[in-house]
Amino acid sequence: QQISVAVLLCCTAIAVVLALKGYPMNEVFFLVVALAVSSIPEGLPVALTVALSVATQRMSKRNVIVRKLTAVESLGSCTYIASDKTGTLTVNQQTIREILTPSGTSFSVSGEGYNDAGEIKDSSDNKVEPGAESALESVIVSGIMCNEAALKKEEEKWRSYGDAMDVAFLSLGYKSGMDPDEVKEKLEVVGEIPYESEKKYAGNFYKKEGELKTAVKGAVEVVVGFCSFMDDGKGGKMPIDKEKIDKQSLELAKKGYRVLGVAGGPVKGSGGEDDLNELIFYGLVGFIDPLRPEAIDAIEKCKTAGIEVAMITGDHPATAFAIAHDLGICESMDEVVTGKDLEDIGDPMSEEFTKKVASSRVFARVSPMQKLQIVDSLIRAGHFVAVTGDGVNDAPALKKANIGVAMGSGTDVAKDTGSMIVTDDNFASIVAGVEEGRYAYDNVRKVIYLLISTGAAEIVLFTLALGFMLAGFLGGTESGLEPPLLAIQLLWLNLVTNGIQGAALAFEGGEPGTMKKPPRKPKEGIFNMLMIQESVVSGIVMALTAFGVWFYLLEVQGLDTHSARNITLLLMVLLENVHVFNCRSESISAFRVKFSNNYFLVIGVIIAQGIHIVSMQIPFMQELLRLQPVSPAEWGIVAAMALILLISMEVFKMIKSKGLKAAGKKV
Repeated sequence: QQISVAVLLCCTAIAVVLALKGYPMNEVFFLVVALAVSSIPEGLPVALTVALSVATQRMSKRNVIVRKLTAVESLGSCTYIASDKTGTLTVNQQTIREILTPSGTSFSVSGEGYNDAGEIKDSSDNKVEPGAESALESVIVSGIMCNEAALKKEEEKWRSYGDAMDVAFLSLGYKSGMDPDEVKEKLEVVGEIPYESEKKYAGNFYKKEGELKTAVKGAVEVVVGFCSFMDDGKGGKMPIDKEKIDKQSLELAKKGYRVLGVAGGPVKGSGGEDDLNELIFYGLVGFIDPLRPEAIDAIEKCKTAGIEVAMITGDHPATAFAIAHDLGICESMDEVVTGKDLEDIGDPMSEEFTKKVASSRVFARVSPMQKLQIVDSLIRAGHFVAVTGDGVNDAPALKKANIGVAMGSGTDVAKDTGSMIVTDDNFASIVAGVEEGRYAYDNVRKVIYLLISTGAAEIVLFTLALGFMLAGFLGGTESGLEPPLLAIQLLWLNLVTNGIQGAALAFEGGEPGTMKKPPRKPKEGIFNMLMIQESVVSGIVMALTAFGVWFYLLEVQGLDTHSARNITLLLMVLLENVHVFNCRSESISAFRVKFSNNYFLVIGVIIAQGIHIVSMQIPFMQELLRLQPVSPAEWGIVAAMALILLISMEVFKMIKSKGLKAAGKKV
């Protein structure tokens, strides 16, 4: 809009001068319209769409599916990534590694993945088979009964469905020698309490020998709240020691395990949530979910790029810290905050809440509503936030975030709400998306730079000619330069150069070092100081070069207007052919940017110049565009003149580079 206003004002001034000079009004009208069309980057929406579409395709190859085109560019502004842990920072193959009973007996579990490969061993490294009525058997049976997953061997391959924690319990059953299907067949299920993130537990009611019993698993502090007793290690029960269980849970959590509590026993009533009381606590189960090796490198890459990373998880704070520390997300427990801590603060709009969120890098035991509050707090603090989610309850946070990133394995609700979908659930893919987003934003700037600077050059060229016309008019003489180009020549220049080169520039590959720069400020406009400076400098150099040649041909060489315009138009085409190589980078020398980064551009420039040269040889085009052939020697001289622009912009980049280095900024 601003460009249009400026161009229209200049065109109006040119029209007035031409009218005063005595030009026919129809010629004045067509010339001014052509100049406006050529100067106003009407091809910009198309070029931007191409740039974003190319980035979308590149992202898809890196496992990121974009649902909203604007999210491509938005990723380049990302200053904060709030990531889930399971499946994103880890491989999401939960494996039970340790079982700890209330009596203090510890059992280790071997084997990797979801299968029957592995054994249960005691502290003396002896293989253990669960005995009847033992705490170990109670843990395993309860884990099998309170379960919505499936794990079966089909055609020599193990196939699993459902929640990773549930599958891990089924795998434990196979490793212990039990067949989960047979266990479920012997017991009559009469009711279920499905897992919900707000409740943090799941339950199952079944009948064994006519007696109604329950199996419960979930967050330790929740499951313990249902219990009045705990297994005494002798096949009986004793009053529960909650303090002891809390210490045991903390010990497992400090090892990096995700810890669940398992309980059960006879219940009174018909089998509902109100009947979960006076249960027996059977033991603690420690899960390990291996870290994604590439996640560590991706987090380091984020730090280099000036992007803060936080982890949001339902794990115990000690477990969350151990994992986050290994990933390089945090250094001390001071950076860990729990849902209870946030709840104690109260008002999520308060300054204390905002400060707590800002100083934390690990959010443990948080509810979906608190996740939304965390995202809202970060946005209010000025961050441009990308948040991950896979469940229905994550939808509010995904919608609130600047960039909602849904997991490919997540629910349809999460995918429909998110701006993009990471098909492999991998944190490294999110960072790859950020990188491509930055490349896309850079390409958007390059296209705008090309179109604005060339339009400015045409305006300045005509303004210079206007000055000489006005000088001649005010001097009362008939002297003064004619318009350098005709209306149809202006339109041709716009079509043969920007039309082809602008679209080709959108395919430019990423520049090295892009992820070593801090993210741009979200509120920063495209026309920052660098864009203004480079557009003005390049536009003026192009205009002065073209005007100098135009003036020389008419006033010194004495060429007729028709021949001078032919050479001037060729020079403008060559200048814009050369300038597109300047636009490939705003800071790196054109000679250092590899042609292999964008073969489309090289081909586009050759086609643009080729079309113009061919048009100079065809009678129909000669008559239409007022063209005439030039000799190879003349073409070479004009091409050499066009290189003035390349040299000028190389000097400009060198000066800017030295200035940035002196200021201690990254180039």
